[in-house]
Amino acid sequence: MAKKSIKILIIEDDTFLSSMYSTKFTLEGYSVVIANKGEDGLRMAEEEVPDMILLDILLPGIDGFSVLKKLKKSEKVKDIPVIMLTNLGQKDDVRKGFELGAIGYLIKAHYMPSEVVEKVKDALKEAGIKTA
Repeated sequence: MAKKSIKILIIEDDTFLSSMYSTKFTLEGYSVVIANKGEDGLRMAEEEVPDMILLDILLPGIDGFSVLKKLKKSEKVKDIPVIMLTNLGQKDDVRKGFELGAIGYLIKAHYMPSEVVEKVKDALKEAGIKTA
């Protein structure tokens, strides 16, 4: 019986970073979809219904906080765990991310991509999603 691949949606406007994270997750056996704008991320979340969303805050169009608000209002995707993956590290930003429903907040500059993968694995386990 084939195991279901865990699907990660990365909403990140920096194509170098999104490609790098995509490669790391793919090498670990995850399925990855990428959106480069907030609006695209919302649409892809509804269409793809991923197991986890990594969400940047600074995005073209609508920002990550607005994306998170809309995700949490959607019956279809409101229960998908979201980890903020951003360079905004001010306490107010971190607090706002958690208040809006993020389960994690990672500051890009503080984590190597492999560490981000490990944090996502831990978050998936905590959410009861089998990773292997």
